[in-house]
Amino acid sequence: MSAWIASLTDWLSVHPQWLVAALFLAAALESLALVGLVIPGVAVLFALSVLAGKTGLTVPALLLWTTAGAVIGDGISFWLGRHLQGRLDVVWPFSRYPALMARGERFFRQHGGKSVALGRFVGPIRPVIPIIAGALAMSWQRFLAVNITSALLWAPVYTLPGFLVGDALQQKLALPPHFYAALGVSLLILAGVYLVLIQFQLGLGRGGRLYAWMEGAVGRYDASHRFWRLYESRRPDAAGEFPLGSVVLAATGIALFLLWAHLTASGALAGWDQRIAAAFADLRHPLLDTPALALTLLGDPAMLVAAAILATLTMAFRGYYAAALHLLLAALGTVLLVWGLKAGFALPRPELVQHPPGSGAFPSGHATGITVLTMLGASFVAAEQPVRRRWRVYAVASVPLLLVAVSRLYLGVHWFTDVVGGVLIGLAVTGLIRASYSRYDRLPLSPDLITRGALALWLVLIAGYVWANWTAAEAGYAPVTPIPTLPAAPAGG
Repeated sequence: MSAWIASLTDWLSVHPQWLVAALFLAAALESLALVGLVIPGVAVLFALSVLAGKTGLTVPALLLWTTAGAVIGDGISFWLGRHLQGRLDVVWPFSRYPALMARGERFFRQHGGKSVALGRFVGPIRPVIPIIAGALAMSWQRFLAVNITSALLWAPVYTLPGFLVGDALQQKLALPPHFYAALGVSLLILAGVYLVLIQFQLGLGRGGRLYAWMEGAVGRYDASHRFWRLYESRRPDAAGEFPLGSVVLAATGIALFLLWAHLTASGALAGWDQRIAAAFADLRHPLLDTPALALTLLGDPAMLVAAAILATLTMAFRGYYAAALHLLLAALGTVLLVWGLKAGFALPRPELVQHPPGSGAFPSGHATGITVLTMLGASFVAAEQPVRRRWRVYAVASVPLLLVAVSRLYLGVHWFTDVVGGVLIGLAVTGLIRASYSRYDRLPLSPDLITRGALALWLVLIAGYVWANWTAAEAGYAPVTPIPTLPAAPAGG
């Protein structure tokens, strides 16, 4: 099979005009019922993505064709399921895999419609979930909505790593000192995250296997045992629970930020930054400028600080003084951290707009601030939800985060590395604040009239701020014509 993949990529190197068709077909087959078990779609997609990076295929084209293939593949599988309702256990080739089909049905019945999205990322059952959904009479409208949304997330996860490798091979980038050591550390971190999230089935809360193991380990030593008990929750419904998830989030965010900052400052990622910035510059269009400007104004420091002040005052007026103090610390810490990092790295921004901001590029203050605001707010809301429903809160909260972050790339005022660095440091701050607050968490933070009033006031402030600053934003973020050659981010700093 590896020889076949090598032959395919060799042929496509000579006939690059067929590359997009190959990407579309590989994504479709990877998603097609049972075919994904026979064809190593992940390996094929990675090889084709590497070739795409080497041949100069644009990122939008790469994502467009792989997303389309994934949607079509799942759509065909769903249609087959609707056509074969009640007969999957007797029709070849599905009758040859009764255990797999039964496992897919259990997964669908457990997770419902969202199993179509989750199934894209769950190995063996990935090629059978859409056909099971069709066989169990999931509606076309709901299936298409979940199918398209999940494909938009699936495509970059499965193709961008290979594309970046191919792009690096094409440009023959000089690797920074200790690159392989840093890469090894990052792989160990990612392996640890995988073990925590997958193997331990999110067992970071009380009752999980990892939590139980950690509790037993720290209990052997007096100092660690006191530390564990100090930060346990005091809430009646979660008394004695240590915030292991928040600690893991903070540690992972810090470790990945340090690695990312090393690669960014050394200039190893400058080529990728330029390619991504050029791709977004090609997307500039008046119809897209309007939502991008509105989103980037939403993430302006003034709006984020206003949200932090309102949230702090709301908690203080309601008597949640510890929560108010932690929100204030999160806001002040984020502002000082971003200011210090920007001044320390002093990396230049892309020069693609008429009046780019005057501060340093790395990390993105918008990305950092919106990450802290949305994820910290989500953590308070999720704490009031059953454990199995908390992922929904974080999924909803991640939408404005991603939109604001992408708006900075679209408008050409940040490099990709700036945005990723901002998100990582924002997650680290969120984890630290939430872990610290756990020992003061005694009462549910249910919404009341004061909370709803503060939210309404913030929405009014947003509307007024956008209206007052719209003209200046249009002029400042107007693209430079013609687009200049993108400068490489300098090494060092």
